[in-house]
Amino acid sequence: MTPKDPSDHPWSDLERPPLSAAALRRALLRPGSLWTSLEVVASTGSTNTDLAARAARGEAAPGAVLVAEQQTAGRGRLERAWTAPPRSGLFFSVLLAPDVPAARWGWLPLLAGIATAGALARTAGVDTALKWPNDVLVRYRGEERKVGGILAERVARPGGAACVVLGIGLNVSLRAEELPVPTAGSLVLAGASGTDRDPLLRSVLRSLEEWYGRWRAADGDPEASRVREAYTAGCATLGRRVRALLPGDRELLGEAVAVDGDGRLVLASGEGVQQPVDAGDIVHLRPASGTSPDRPPQESPGE
Repeated sequence: MTPKDPSDHPWSDLERPPLSAAALRRALLRPGSLWTSLEVVASTGSTNTDLAARAARGEAAPGAVLVAEQQTAGRGRLERAWTAPPRSGLFFSVLLAPDVPAARWGWLPLLAGIATAGALARTAGVDTALKWPNDVLVRYRGEERKVGGILAERVARPGGAACVVLGIGLNVSLRAEELPVPTAGSLVLAGASGTDRDPLLRSVLRSLEEWYGRWRAADGDPEASRVREAYTAGCATLGRRVRALLPGDRELLGEAVAVDGDGRLVLASGEGVQQPVDAGDIVHLRPASGTSPDRPPQESPGE
């Protein structure tokens, strides 16, 4: 029998205590809440993959929350890996069944970005920004660093009812030597006032519930729900010269001038031609015009 790795024990790192599923349930699963169930697992490949599979089998209802203390095959956009040491971050997925026109579902990851960035700013005391479409940024040593990513995937429940699995990954207590790539960051490195994952998770889920409720009440309208206004206010991509890496090995250079009513990023070329981008990787090439010179141009981390 292979000896168990001591580092797998929940209390192997006292600076990274385990989450209490019971305490989280007491705080979040109240009458009338969006959240209907909450489970914390020690380790899994991907919470998005697991929750999508449960939903497809009819084993998870809308409002389900699945949290992992460690992900070994976490996925970002374009199937990129998202890994971190056990209990060093928040890795969770939620199952949603939006009763709004499907054409407006593309706002969900942007809405989740607003909710997450706001919750981190309030609870951890860090300045946050959003990189279109699904990155949460902080600043570390004067540079933009990716601290979180969001992934939304559609899944059909038994009977054909469509749902969305929304996954959120956040680096909380990763030390500099633990960062997976030089462009990554963490809350602790950004000077967070607190890195207790329990209040952070509660705050993010409550913020997500609030914004999701506004959006649903407005039938998914990004203007009436003020989702577009909030996203535009917090988006670090707008006003920047960027490179859009598009499907089919295409590339587009321009200034990011707006997020349109469908959640697409609108780029303006040097000739003034505007083109919406609905999918692709965005690289920040330089600060927005008028931005303080002590904020040098940085390429934002990939998903």
